[in-house]
Amino acid sequence: MSNTLELLKDLISRESVTPKDAGCQDVLAARLTKLDFKEERLDFEDTQNIWLRRGDAKPLLTFLGHTDVVPTGPLDAWVSPPFEPTIRDGKLYGRGAADMKGGIACFITAVERFIAKHPDHQGSIAVMMTSDEEGIATNGVVKVVEVLEQRNEKIDWCLVGEPSSDKKIGDVIRVGRRGSLCAKLTIAGIQGHVAYPELADNPIHSFAPALKDLTEEVWDHGNAFFPPTSLQVSNINAGTGAENIIPGSVAVQFNLRFCTELDEETIKQRTCAILDKYDFNYELQWRLSGNPFLTGPGALIDAAHAAIKTVTGFETLDDTGGGTSDGRFIAPTGAQVIELGPLNESIHKINEHVGVEDLGVLSAIYEQMLVNLLV
Repeated sequence: MSNTLELLKDLISRESVTPKDAGCQDVLAARLTKLDFKEERLDFEDTQNIWLRRGDAKPLLTFLGHTDVVPTGPLDAWVSPPFEPTIRDGKLYGRGAADMKGGIACFITAVERFIAKHPDHQGSIAVMMTSDEEGIATNGVVKVVEVLEQRNEKIDWCLVGEPSSDKKIGDVIRVGRRGSLCAKLTIAGIQGHVAYPELADNPIHSFAPALKDLTEEVWDHGNAFFPPTSLQVSNINAGTGAENIIPGSVAVQFNLRFCTELDEETIKQRTCAILDKYDFNYELQWRLSGNPFLTGPGALIDAAHAAIKTVTGFETLDDTGGGTSDGRFIAPTGAQVIELGPLNESIHKINEHVGVEDLGVLSAIYEQMLVNLLV
């Protein structure tokens, strides 16, 4: 565990606020190239990506992660500086400790121990890292996957080290994720004085009934693997800030987290059908963050269940909750994808942390998965 802890401290101390990597990938490459991993840098614009692979045979097991972290928030709210890893009461504090430098440190040391014991293992092992997961994720894993697809380099199993665990390490694994579709809606009106509404056209008033319809729409009922699709408004902006001016337009942002019962085009069509019922002019821009994916029963899930049982003694729960991850870019290639990592309780929060003892448990689970799949 001390090896994992020291690596994690090193990673946390690097201020890799998205899309910066701050040398984290250099640290990982230095360790893995000593174990016959071939290093390939696949940087795009301001994003750093690295592909490290050992062996050419199939099957290919890939560990996927991101070295970037979210901003710290107010520094004076942290008990200890966010980029100075600090242990208190059995927990290691620092930005990225759980999301997801903890998972990275655990699978790097798991790989090191596994290769020391099984230098002639079956198949191949790869590590894929990006510095663009916490941001807009346009120059990270999605671009690396394009490169791999162009040369027909196929991933069979992908283990994402995102913080999936709930109460204890390994109690939950993510076997799928909902899709995420973002929208920017602008409704045009006519600006004017509030005392002369007949000379203006208030776009907020015009949009209000449509907003009610959008938020009350039953998009689907979910299924055995996913909850029902949800539309949530995240931002509404209108007006000049003055009390006596009717705004000339209103801008609305909303997001749909959708399950496998829906697809992007159906959502767009149904949204426009609701808006078109009302007499206002609008513009609508869409951005697909990712489609839903689901990994069915197979070798990867079996290996995870068996490893967690071996290391912890308890059974794990398959789940599809939470947000999105870079696994959404891997799944369409046909790979089996799961997420298994630290506790998610403190991610993106002030005083983010990971249990010191948890690091040893998680790294042992990763090592056992390697054994289950490649020995």
